[in-house]
Amino acid sequence: MSLFTTTEASMICRFTHSQGLVSNPGNRLTRSLLVGAMALGATVVPLGLSSPAGASSPTISVGSQPHGVAVNPSTNTVYVANYAGNSVSVINGSNNHVKSTVPVGTYPFGVAVNPSTNTVYVTNVNGNSVSVINGSTNTVTSTISVGSKPHGVAVNPSTNTIYVTNRDGNSVSVINGSTNTVTSTVTVGSKPQGVAVNASTNTIYVANHSGDSVSVINGSNNHVKSTVTVGNGPRGVAVNPSTNTIYVANNSGNSVSVIDGSTNTVTSTVTVGTHPYGVAVNASTHTVYVTNVSGHEVSVINSSNNHVKSPVAVGIYPEGVAVNPSTNKIYVANVGGNSVSVING
Repeated sequence: MSLFTTTEASMICRFTHSQGLVSNPGNRLTRSLLVGAMALGATVVPLGLSSPAGASSPTISVGSQPHGVAVNPSTNTVYVANYAGNSVSVINGSNNHVKSTVPVGTYPFGVAVNPSTNTVYVTNVNGNSVSVINGSTNTVTSTISVGSKPHGVAVNPSTNTIYVTNRDGNSVSVINGSTNTVTSTVTVGSKPQGVAVNASTNTIYVANHSGDSVSVINGSNNHVKSTVTVGNGPRGVAVNPSTNTIYVANNSGNSVSVIDGSTNTVTSTVTVGTHPYGVAVNASTHTVYVTNVSGHEVSVINSSNNHVKSPVAVGIYPEGVAVNPSTNKIYVANVGGNSVSVING
């Protein structure tokens, strides 16, 4: 049950605007207030924008407050975790239609796919669990208990292993995809959020939001073999397996740290938009996509030279982003617009 009446929700929106809080959705007070307001259907429009309709890319309506997004390129299917809707929207990538809505746990946040097994994994923040979805039937087949406040999730399809960041546990839960059991818990940095896997090197990268660092885990023994200092407030992380390069979105630094996976050193820092959050890579086109929450846009980086191309306008408060390399389509979850923007790469 919501703690706010409809009238209070409207007042919350006006208050956050008047205090300039909406310009910084990373602020904890802002996010707490907006969760209650938007859950009641209040329209939250950032300062300087009239509506999300000004976005230049097509949009798909999904559930309430979508955060995470993932793609199965084998089936051309997109999965979106609806944080306030306690559900996952399943989108047909061929026609951009929502073909199913799957109920999951409380406050689903991150989502990842194993295309080899056609299985989807969803982190439930308030449930301290991971929902496992059969991609063929769009039904939850298992719920796995993990650590405190799970956020990010990533899959190594080569080993059928799933990695989940536990934000309040400062750890990563390692799940065996064959048995749906936690086989190990790895201690990492402070407030881990984003996680990514390089299946080619069996290496896992974890963005420690409060530690301003990335933990590098050896997937063979689940040991942290290196800790790389990056920018302020890292959230999203992605890997280009072709070049063994890692990209980290520094939410408070308005930048992306570029890490050489061979040396675990930062080789470049790329300035992007305001409050970057999610990051995704299309290795086929050597392109990196970064969502800028307060800029309501996506920065496009040429990974060959780390130059930023013209940004793409999307919906309100974009966070999650995923790429289908087979179709060169990019999917962006707009938290404030209850939508997914589709970008033609």
